[in-house]
Amino acid sequence: MSEIWFRTGEATVLAADGQYTDAMPEVLIGSVRGPVGQAFAGMLGQVQGHTRMFVVRDLNQLVRPSTIMTTKVTIHTAEYAELLGGVVQAATGDAIVDCVIEGILPKDGLDELCMIITIWLDERCGSHEDLDRKDLYRTNYEATKLAIGRAMRGEPTIDELIANRKTVKHYALEGIVEY
Repeated sequence: MSEIWFRTGEATVLAADGQYTDAMPEVLIGSVRGPVGQAFAGMLGQVQGHTRMFVVRDLNQLVRPSTIMTTKVTIHTAEYAELLGGVVQAATGDAIVDCVIEGILPKDGLDELCMIITIWLDERCGSHEDLDRKDLYRTNYEATKLAIGRAMRGEPTIDELIANRKTVKHYALEGIVEY
């Protein structure tokens, strides 16, 4: 395996109607001996409101490559923390293992890699009485696989970004910027 030094990827998978389960992970993948490894080791401490945890599929099932996840949103409730460390963590872990199974992540040299994943979990999920946990799993699983795949393939390429510069715009710019 050639050394993977610093790769980034992101993805968005939208929730089912009536849910707040959109998933928007951002992934950083690299060598344990490089800047990603240094950042990974530096994240082992905790920051109030932004819990950092190893990604496990279940008890005693730490994924490979070793991966730390943290939330992009400040944690305020136990319900939110339980979803993050439960359904979302399990979906993330399953996606990582499936990326290895499918060859998206290289099996050879896997212990030489580490990943950092920032997780979007809408604050409304913790208090949503009709939360669909299956949809929460689906969105996080699919988005994590997409983000890892994009990181490993270097997508989007600069040529793709240049080609769609005037046809793709951020949703927040609707009515603000016209191309």
